[in-house]
Amino acid sequence: MKDFLWTEIYRPKTVAECILPDRLKSVFQSYVDKREIPNLLLTGTAGVGKTTIAIAMCEEIGINYMFIKSSEESGIDTIRNKITNYASTVSLMGDRKVIILDEADGLSHEAQKALRGAIEAFSKNCTFILTCNYKAKIIEAIHSRSAVIDFTLRSEEKPKMASLFYKRLCAILKEQNVEYKQDVLVKIVEKYFPDFRRIVNELQRYSSTGKIDETTLAQINAIKNISDLVALLKDKNWSGMRKWVTLNSDTDQATINRKIYNGMSEFLKPESIPQCVVIIGRYQYQAAFVSDLEINMVAMLTEIMVECEFLP
Repeated sequence: MKDFLWTEIYRPKTVAECILPDRLKSVFQSYVDKREIPNLLLTGTAGVGKTTIAIAMCEEIGINYMFIKSSEESGIDTIRNKITNYASTVSLMGDRKVIILDEADGLSHEAQKALRGAIEAFSKNCTFILTCNYKAKIIEAIHSRSAVIDFTLRSEEKPKMASLFYKRLCAILKEQNVEYKQDVLVKIVEKYFPDFRRIVNELQRYSSTGKIDETTLAQINAIKNISDLVALLKDKNWSGMRKWVTLNSDTDQATINRKIYNGMSEFLKPESIPQCVVIIGRYQYQAAFVSDLEINMVAMLTEIMVECEFLP
């Protein structure tokens, strides 16, 4: 299935193909030219190319690497077993190995401390590349053992990057034989920029009709009736609520929170409204720091479901 995802089909294979500001691209190209990659901590928001550039460097150099999605393997056993077993052996070509730890801010504190030890223990034959959305969640001991590169775009860089994103998307849609309206495509880029991965996923999702037009934009901006969610919360249908969240994952949490906030008086008992406001406020604040927004949303709705009383 992965082979059919546009994000994989069109993932850049070299540093030159990556859409990044020149100041960042030149740094990564220098690593490739020297065939030497230092320990790296790549930080920035989702979909900006951190994982892509890590893989592209390894592929371009031809170096052996292991990829680990830390949000799925976050325990200390991953460090003790999987990483140690890989890092402790020598490459068949005699070159250094690379371990890419994607979403490293998902590693537990204990796992990060073990990782620090692994970075030191295998420094002679293994390089570690970590990606994260929130560098503050990475312990200082790892910061100090890595070159930290921030992917946050400067204001003067954004127009050029958006233009390059747009041109790349045009090429993808043309190759996939999908018709598109330029003004609609521009609005989609504006909506999700700089999350290039999200933009490509959304276009693939809505390209089944063979065209990207005003209808597509309306679907992207739409949110399913909030009353459906309220009914699920009232019935304490947790699995149904979770499915609703998944189906509405293309809508940001702030929009859903506002819908709930605006309609509270219509479905909550008066004494539960203040509590619901506090819950919404707390989770909306947390949304700026968590690595998985869907889990944050499900947690908020679960708390509303359990703690608030609904009108009959």
